[in-house]
Amino acid sequence: MDLQPPFRKIIHVDMDAFYASVAALDNPELKGKAIAVGGVTDRGVIAAASYEAREYGVKSAMSSSLAKQKCPHLIFVKTDFDRYKEISKKVREIFYEYTDLVEPLSLDEAYLDVTENKKNNPSASLIAKEIREKIYSVTGLRASAGISINKFIAKVASDVNKPNGQKTVHPAEVLQFLEDLPIHKFYGIGKVTASKMNRLGIFSGKELKQRPIEELATIFGKSGTQYYKIVRGIDNSVVKPNRIRKSVGAERTFSENISSEILMLEKLETIAEEIEKRLKKNKIKGKTVTLKIKYSDFTLQTRSKTVATFLQTKAVIFPIVKELLFQEKTKNSVRLLGISLSNLNIVVKKAEWIQLKFKFLN
Repeated sequence: MDLQPPFRKIIHVDMDAFYASVAALDNPELKGKAIAVGGVTDRGVIAAASYEAREYGVKSAMSSSLAKQKCPHLIFVKTDFDRYKEISKKVREIFYEYTDLVEPLSLDEAYLDVTENKKNNPSASLIAKEIREKIYSVTGLRASAGISINKFIAKVASDVNKPNGQKTVHPAEVLQFLEDLPIHKFYGIGKVTASKMNRLGIFSGKELKQRPIEELATIFGKSGTQYYKIVRGIDNSVVKPNRIRKSVGAERTFSENISSEILMLEKLETIAEEIEKRLKKNKIKGKTVTLKIKYSDFTLQTRSKTVATFLQTKAVIFPIVKELLFQEKTKNSVRLLGISLSNLNIVVKKAEWIQLKFKFLN
């Protein structure tokens, strides 16, 4: 299956070790050292790690105790989301100098569609280079980028020359690039799925491409159909400039496991207060309340209830949370509790898309 023009020009920009880099930017003594953001207590969890820390195997979502074992000289710093948001805003302002088609994925990464752009620059690669240079000039931080014909390939490509680099996958190179790509490098294929594919003899895109769509759909369900498409360079998803928020939540990890339901209610009441603040700040309401429980053995359980009216205040949210907590007895001591509201009152506006023909230039 050959890819046919017209081709889009998509850039994925990803800040390099963003949280850790911000910490080093604000405290130059940390520059070049093994830094872990978050996890400042023994029971904490790492939010991000510097490249120096990653060399020792420290990574996000790792417990701080394990991180210390891997890297005894690891320096822990507290998260500072106000500062991250401040810098993220500056970075996005740079993006908008080039295009209004910007889809943020998080504070530190975004897709840009520069097929048509405000600079009338036909080279997506040069645009990416300019953006990275401007980010460094404005913020003092480095970013990497991936450039190609769709979001999936751009996302994968942005990781190729990290840190402080970029990778362009030209239309003529797409199919070979995907065939050569190790299966665990495919965006969206996690460790469990990669292991399953390995057991089936699939270690790269080339081997994935040899499997018929019927087989992949049988084994992996809807995801199998998606794997069949992406390994052939097919990803028609557009860059969505107005990503719709799907939920608002807050959670707390406790310094000691708790087993008392009375104590759990006290903690949940505090979390519900935080939820109310976030909902009111963003002028959001929701109909579905979800209680998240992580037990001492790290197993995770969620319990949800949807009501007919939109909720925003603790006074109406907390009784539902209490009902969910007592819905069934907690099976073990608890290390984390969380509350989220989904099914939000956010109106989705449909965008009109016009297909234009452009040549893709390096």
